[in-house]
Amino acid sequence: MKPGSLDDQLEVAEDSEQLVHNLAEHIYDLSKLALDARGQFTISLSGGSTPKALYEYLASDYHEKLSWGSILWFIGDERCVPHDDKDSNYKMINEALFSKAPVPRSNVFATEGQDKDPKAAAAQYDSIMRQVVPARTSGFPCFDLVLLGLGPDGHTCSLFPDSPALKNQENCFVENWVEKFNAFRLTTTYPVLNAARNVIFLAAGKEKAEILNKVLNQPDAGFPAQKIHPTPGRLQWFVDKAAVAEVNTASSTR
Repeated sequence: MKPGSLDDQLEVAEDSEQLVHNLAEHIYDLSKLALDARGQFTISLSGGSTPKALYEYLASDYHEKLSWGSILWFIGDERCVPHDDKDSNYKMINEALFSKAPVPRSNVFATEGQDKDPKAAAAQYDSIMRQVVPARTSGFPCFDLVLLGLGPDGHTCSLFPDSPALKNQENCFVENWVEKFNAFRLTTTYPVLNAARNVIFLAAGKEKAEILNKVLNQPDAGFPAQKIHPTPGRLQWFVDKAAVAEVNTASSTR
């Protein structure tokens, strides 16, 4: 978090429903800008309950509004389970969004074989990401939008504290051993997250208040989420009043 920039980065909604509405409209605006400039809109999606509500809202209220055929959909991280498993991010996103909106299946990029060989699945997804998403001069894919969540330990994507992927500066997408789960997760890496044109964190509810305050107001705490600095992209936090209750800021409610 850059000093003095908090007010500019925070978008505070009255509640989670208003948050979803605000973010959906912002995504629509970003998609129009991308389509006008490049003819397509690339987006990396997050798992979680607040994103699920967003995806359902997009599928219903933006069913006729979004240019679905020109949007390319990726997933920021995945559990190493089959796609029909209840813990799969793809399963949640597919049920909330892809199956309900007019999304061409050729525009959806999901991991494959993550439950059998995490390393091979990550390498394959890395290759697809590089082939499909145009790169910045850094050589890393440049998403028009990356949506991120915030875990209670300050993780984002599947970049958990003290996990190996935090140090990876070469790959786009890797298998990441998470000690507290005794399992691998697949995750996008910092070089890709920080190459995006727009990065948006979502946080809603009082259970996010403590960690949100720490991430935003304790810059030296070392949480994985604090290492997201898109350059020259834009970082924003879409939050509701409950989540931002402990944050020291003069940001106004939209």
